[in-house]
Amino acid sequence: MEKFNPLFFKKIEKRKILPLKSKIYGMLTFEEALQIAINQASSLGTELVSFEECPGRVLAADILSDLNMPPFNKSAMDGFACRREDIGKDLKVVEVVRAGVAPVRSIGPGECAQIMTGAIVPEGADTVLKVEETEEAGEAAIRFNGQKTAVNICYTGEDIRIGEVVIDAGTLMKTQHVPILASVGAVMVEVYRFPGIGILATGTELVEPGEVPQISQIRNSNAYQMISQLSTMGIDADYFGIAPDDEAETEDIIRRALESEDILIMSGGVSMGEFDFVPRVLEKIGVKIHYNKLAIQPGKPTLFASGKGKFVFGLPGNPVSSYLTLEFLVKPFIYACMNLSWSGAEFKMKLGSPIQRKNAHRLGWIPVALEKDGSVRPVDYHGSAHINSLRDAFGVVTVPIGVNNINEGDWVNVRPI
Repeated sequence: MEKFNPLFFKKIEKRKILPLKSKIYGMLTFEEALQIAINQASSLGTELVSFEECPGRVLAADILSDLNMPPFNKSAMDGFACRREDIGKDLKVVEVVRAGVAPVRSIGPGECAQIMTGAIVPEGADTVLKVEETEEAGEAAIRFNGQKTAVNICYTGEDIRIGEVVIDAGTLMKTQHVPILASVGAVMVEVYRFPGIGILATGTELVEPGEVPQISQIRNSNAYQMISQLSTMGIDADYFGIAPDDEAETEDIIRRALESEDILIMSGGVSMGEFDFVPRVLEKIGVKIHYNKLAIQPGKPTLFASGKGKFVFGLPGNPVSSYLTLEFLVKPFIYACMNLSWSGAEFKMKLGSPIQRKNAHRLGWIPVALEKDGSVRPVDYHGSAHINSLRDAFGVVTVPIGVNNINEGDWVNVRPI
């Protein structure tokens, strides 16, 4: 049994009368906290990866085309390649040109070549007639029966020229970039290195998901939630388990994690409880705490620290808090370490039902679902411990400091999750 510590209440009482260090009840704003973190970020260098592995990475050098696209004048459709000045005449078919096979003849007066989509347009031809706008005109001959026709030719280099930049350095690579890389032969690509990231849960009350919780225990969901969130970025985080409420053991795990990782993300253990000694451990091992209290709801007890080229985020133990702070604070920092300025998407959307909150001293993030009419409505949300509230959430409405009420029909800022 833990011994009662009579100093516990004295600590709480002393904390109440500490002078405020900021304009918002001793807390940094979210914008201030994000900027402090971003200012500490530094690139971890570059590496070469296969073009197939590029999604999620940030491009470190421009990608140049090694050829023209199209590389030749090509037919935009199935039809007949001819001279435009001969369109009103019966045209003799002198060749069939398939895709992937070069034509062997040039087109002269009164001639045409049957041609397939993507095939090289023969010399002399300047128009391709659609096959559906032609008819037979005797043996091996056709005539145009349409009203008018476009050229229907894709010209050499009209999409891309040799040496042209096809993807700029600094681009966050996505799946649609992979075929572009393939088309210009960029099979090995220079990208910024992913930071090594460790995940650590804290709290003796936690057990792993495969275990049955006993009295006063809960399953560890935060660590796996964070690992999953990072995987959407392409990052395979390392899991360091659960640190119990023991200062020495917690210090040992944190030291080991920071030896191998660039960034350590922890959940829990950073508020003002008697056993929340993580800040003390960090200071002991030479990691400077930049802040540990933010004017956001949920997510107030959020910590950021750095030292010796390493970075630590201490996220709140409640799952909604840890989820949102990782999305909106940690992810931009990770991208900054990959030389990318990123803050995620934000949309103006109409509110389908009103939002009311009692305390407006902090920036609010209210989970909302997407309605069929394109509006958003608040989901059933009981607070930052209500993990199921994010189940059907499309995103969160950002409620500014000082705003208690938002009316139905108002336009709001929504951040997708």
